Amino acid sequence: MSAGTFTPRPGAAPVSRMIRAQTALETRMLLRNGEQLLLTVIIPALLLTLFSVVDIVDTGAGKSVDFLAPGVLALAVMSTAFTGQAIATGFDRRYGVLKRLGASPLPRWGLMAAKTLSVLVTEVLQVALLSLIALALGWSPHGNPLSVAALLLLGTAAFSGLGLLMAGTLKAEVTLAAANLVFLLLLVGGGVIVPLEKFPGAVRDALSLLPVSALSDGLREVLQHGAALPWGDVAVLAGWAVLGLGAAAKWFRWE
Repeated sequence: MSAGTFTPRPGAAPVSRMIRAQTALETRMLLRNGEQLLLTVIIPALLLTLFSVVDIVDTGAGKSVDFLAPGVLALAVMSTAFTGQAIATGFDRRYGVLKRLGASPLPRWGLMAAKTLSVLVTEVLQVALLSLIALALGWSPHGNPLSVAALLLLGTAAFSGLGLLMAGTLKAEVTLAAANLVFLLLLVGGGVIVPLEKFPGAVRDALSLLPVSALSDGLREVLQHGAALPWGDVAVLAGWAVLGLGAAAKWFRWE
């Protein structure tokens, strides 16, 4: 063995490697969290199965699962990108984790990129699992997969911005309560389970501008009706993404 084989090499690792390592850590922490698993996997799967098997809500003509599956996929994106990310980031901020990581060789934008990639990895697992459950229940999806991917990415951007904005401006306990409350309210009034047509006209028009409603409706247009990319829903999601990410970038506090 030659001398100098184990000579130290001072300096930070390449940013790409640091982001990959942080992404893996963030994903493992998310998947090990029982509360997050309840929000991201168990609740969407139970809702999809229950409302597809039991005729509780009138979902219109056709099989219930064809209406429900796109809405539950939208709910899964919201649970991970908004609720889960807001709560986890809020408590990271409270306990000083963000402050310490912000002082590490990993740049702050790299930390945010790692959190976003962790969300995307989790969503891939969610979509795969929920799609398998829906197919077992008789789901018959249609449409272009690229349109579905575009809607899911836009929805992720919109919910991530709002989640980071909440986590970076409110106390952790307030974020915990508010994120869960918003999740429940949008579950009921976001067109996920109950069709927006069941609401009065003025209320329906307002609800249709919510990101979860736009994502549910857009996915439904593609997956249930085989439509092309629904540009109206894309515009709503893009607007929320720009608003949420822009506000988070401006007002997010690391301490």
